[in-house]
Amino acid sequence: MLKVLKSGLFTTIQDAGRFGYLNKGVPVAGFMDTASAHKVNQLLENTIDSAVMEITMTGPILEFDNPTFICIGGAKHSVALNNDYIENFKVYKVSPGDILSFGKLEKGFRSYLAIKNGFKTDVILGSRSMYAPVTPRSHLEDNQTIAYESCEVFSPKIDELKVDSFLDSKVLTVSKGPEYGLLDDRRLEVLFFQNFTIANENDRMAYQLVEHIVGHKVSMLTSATLPGTVQLTPSGKIMILMKDGQTTGGYPRIFQLSDKAISILAQKKFGDIISFRLV
Repeated sequence: MLKVLKSGLFTTIQDAGRFGYLNKGVPVAGFMDTASAHKVNQLLENTIDSAVMEITMTGPILEFDNPTFICIGGAKHSVALNNDYIENFKVYKVSPGDILSFGKLEKGFRSYLAIKNGFKTDVILGSRSMYAPVTPRSHLEDNQTIAYESCEVFSPKIDELKVDSFLDSKVLTVSKGPEYGLLDDRRLEVLFFQNFTIANENDRMAYQLVEHIVGHKVSMLTSATLPGTVQLTPSGKIMILMKDGQTTGGYPRIFQLSDKAISILAQKKFGDIISFRLV
């Protein structure tokens, strides 16, 4: 078992997501930064959808009861295993009683802790991803325990990756959304030639942007949305739905983020700058 001595700001268990329930109003959930989560699972030779720990800004302190192997990726935290600092995207062996602690956040916003064979939390509606009220908790809590398989011996084919980090990337590639035609030249010029700032309202459900564009008076029926759907409100506010976002919405869907763009945005926090590029 893994004991959560301190849970951090918002630490969850996530896998590839919960599919087939959007028509019931259940979000996909899952990894916010899919690219980083896949890489740490691949280094441990897990399936890429194995459950990992997603760590937001302030990380946890964890104690291992059984031997295993771990790998961390995504945002750059100051991470120590028994007071020895460890690197991102590198496989490490842990022994019973070892303590893993996350210190200062240096760059990015979300880190991913993978463990050999994945975390073994309950599977609910086909996924281990935490999302209340589908799961009992929305995030991990102090003194909670998490099951994992003991692993004494593992010789990874590759034990370290030099990853081309996109933590400094600012450009979000987008495709045209169903209501893209609402955008006139004036709005398009602003959207594609201006930088935008991440607002304080940002989480696993949605990211809002500080800057507004010209609003609209379009009235539309509530329609399907997906992670990465970019909505424009009547007041000109831009909202980008993320992995725990609503499954329908009544605002025009002007863009759809690429998978890579969702991963890039997942590493942004309040005050960071982004821009849009149409592909």
